Amino acid sequence: MTSRIALVTGGTGGIGSAICERLARNGLKVVTNYRDEGKARAWQERMKEKGFDMAIVPGDVGDPAAAAEMVATIQSQVGPVDVLVNNAGITRDTTFHRMTPEQWHEVINTNLNSCFNVTRPVIEGMRERKWGRVIQISSINGLKGQYGQANYAAAKAGMHGFTISLARENAKLGITVNTVSPGYVATDMVMAVPEEVRAKIVADIPTGRLGKPEEIAYAVAFLVSDEAAWITGSNLDINGGHHMGW
Repeated sequence: MTSRIALVTGGTGGIGSAICERLARNGLKVVTNYRDEGKARAWQERMKEKGFDMAIVPGDVGDPAAAAEMVATIQSQVGPVDVLVNNAGITRDTTFHRMTPEQWHEVINTNLNSCFNVTRPVIEGMRERKWGRVIQISSINGLKGQYGQANYAAAKAGMHGFTISLARENAKLGITVNTVSPGYVATDMVMAVPEEVRAKIVADIPTGRLGKPEEIAYAVAFLVSDEAAWITGSNLDINGGHHMGW
């Protein structure tokens, strides 16, 4: 059987890299996008050193035309996208009463509008082939909120609204759509936080530690599998018990 093709947006980051590696280990052809070519080429070389041949294509997921062109490039150079992981995200943190329109719109555009921009060009092909996986990487802060992150929390919460609607529309066509909501994971971004702040975060996590990028990647790989075909419209919390709901 021809290897399925997975597009992981924001794949050069900490969680994104782990997702790319896990899916590649599972036999998928993995593609990610970039805006900074130098950074992306360096990442691609690091992946090659680990034994992974990852394709990279230019593409700003916050721009509808650029996202459509990115998908068209992938389809012509690699093949049709079977698995889409909407992982790209940014932060522009500040308290809401100080937040600028630019800080609001940049985060909403990159974290939420990107879900439309990238999913729209691939969903028709999935429907025609009657198989597909779409996974949004949301956040614990989209569930419980966070001081100084009204923009980020709104975008991450909106991702799951997108998930459950898209899941209903495509369930009968062999396409599952789910959300993964990580808690605090030991990525470069989190590890750059002052140690005393990290200690307070960890103290509030029942498991007593930060998550690992590989643990998030495992959840994504599980949802991509054929065995997970009856799971759609779901949100999987992975946060060490930091936020619990049912």
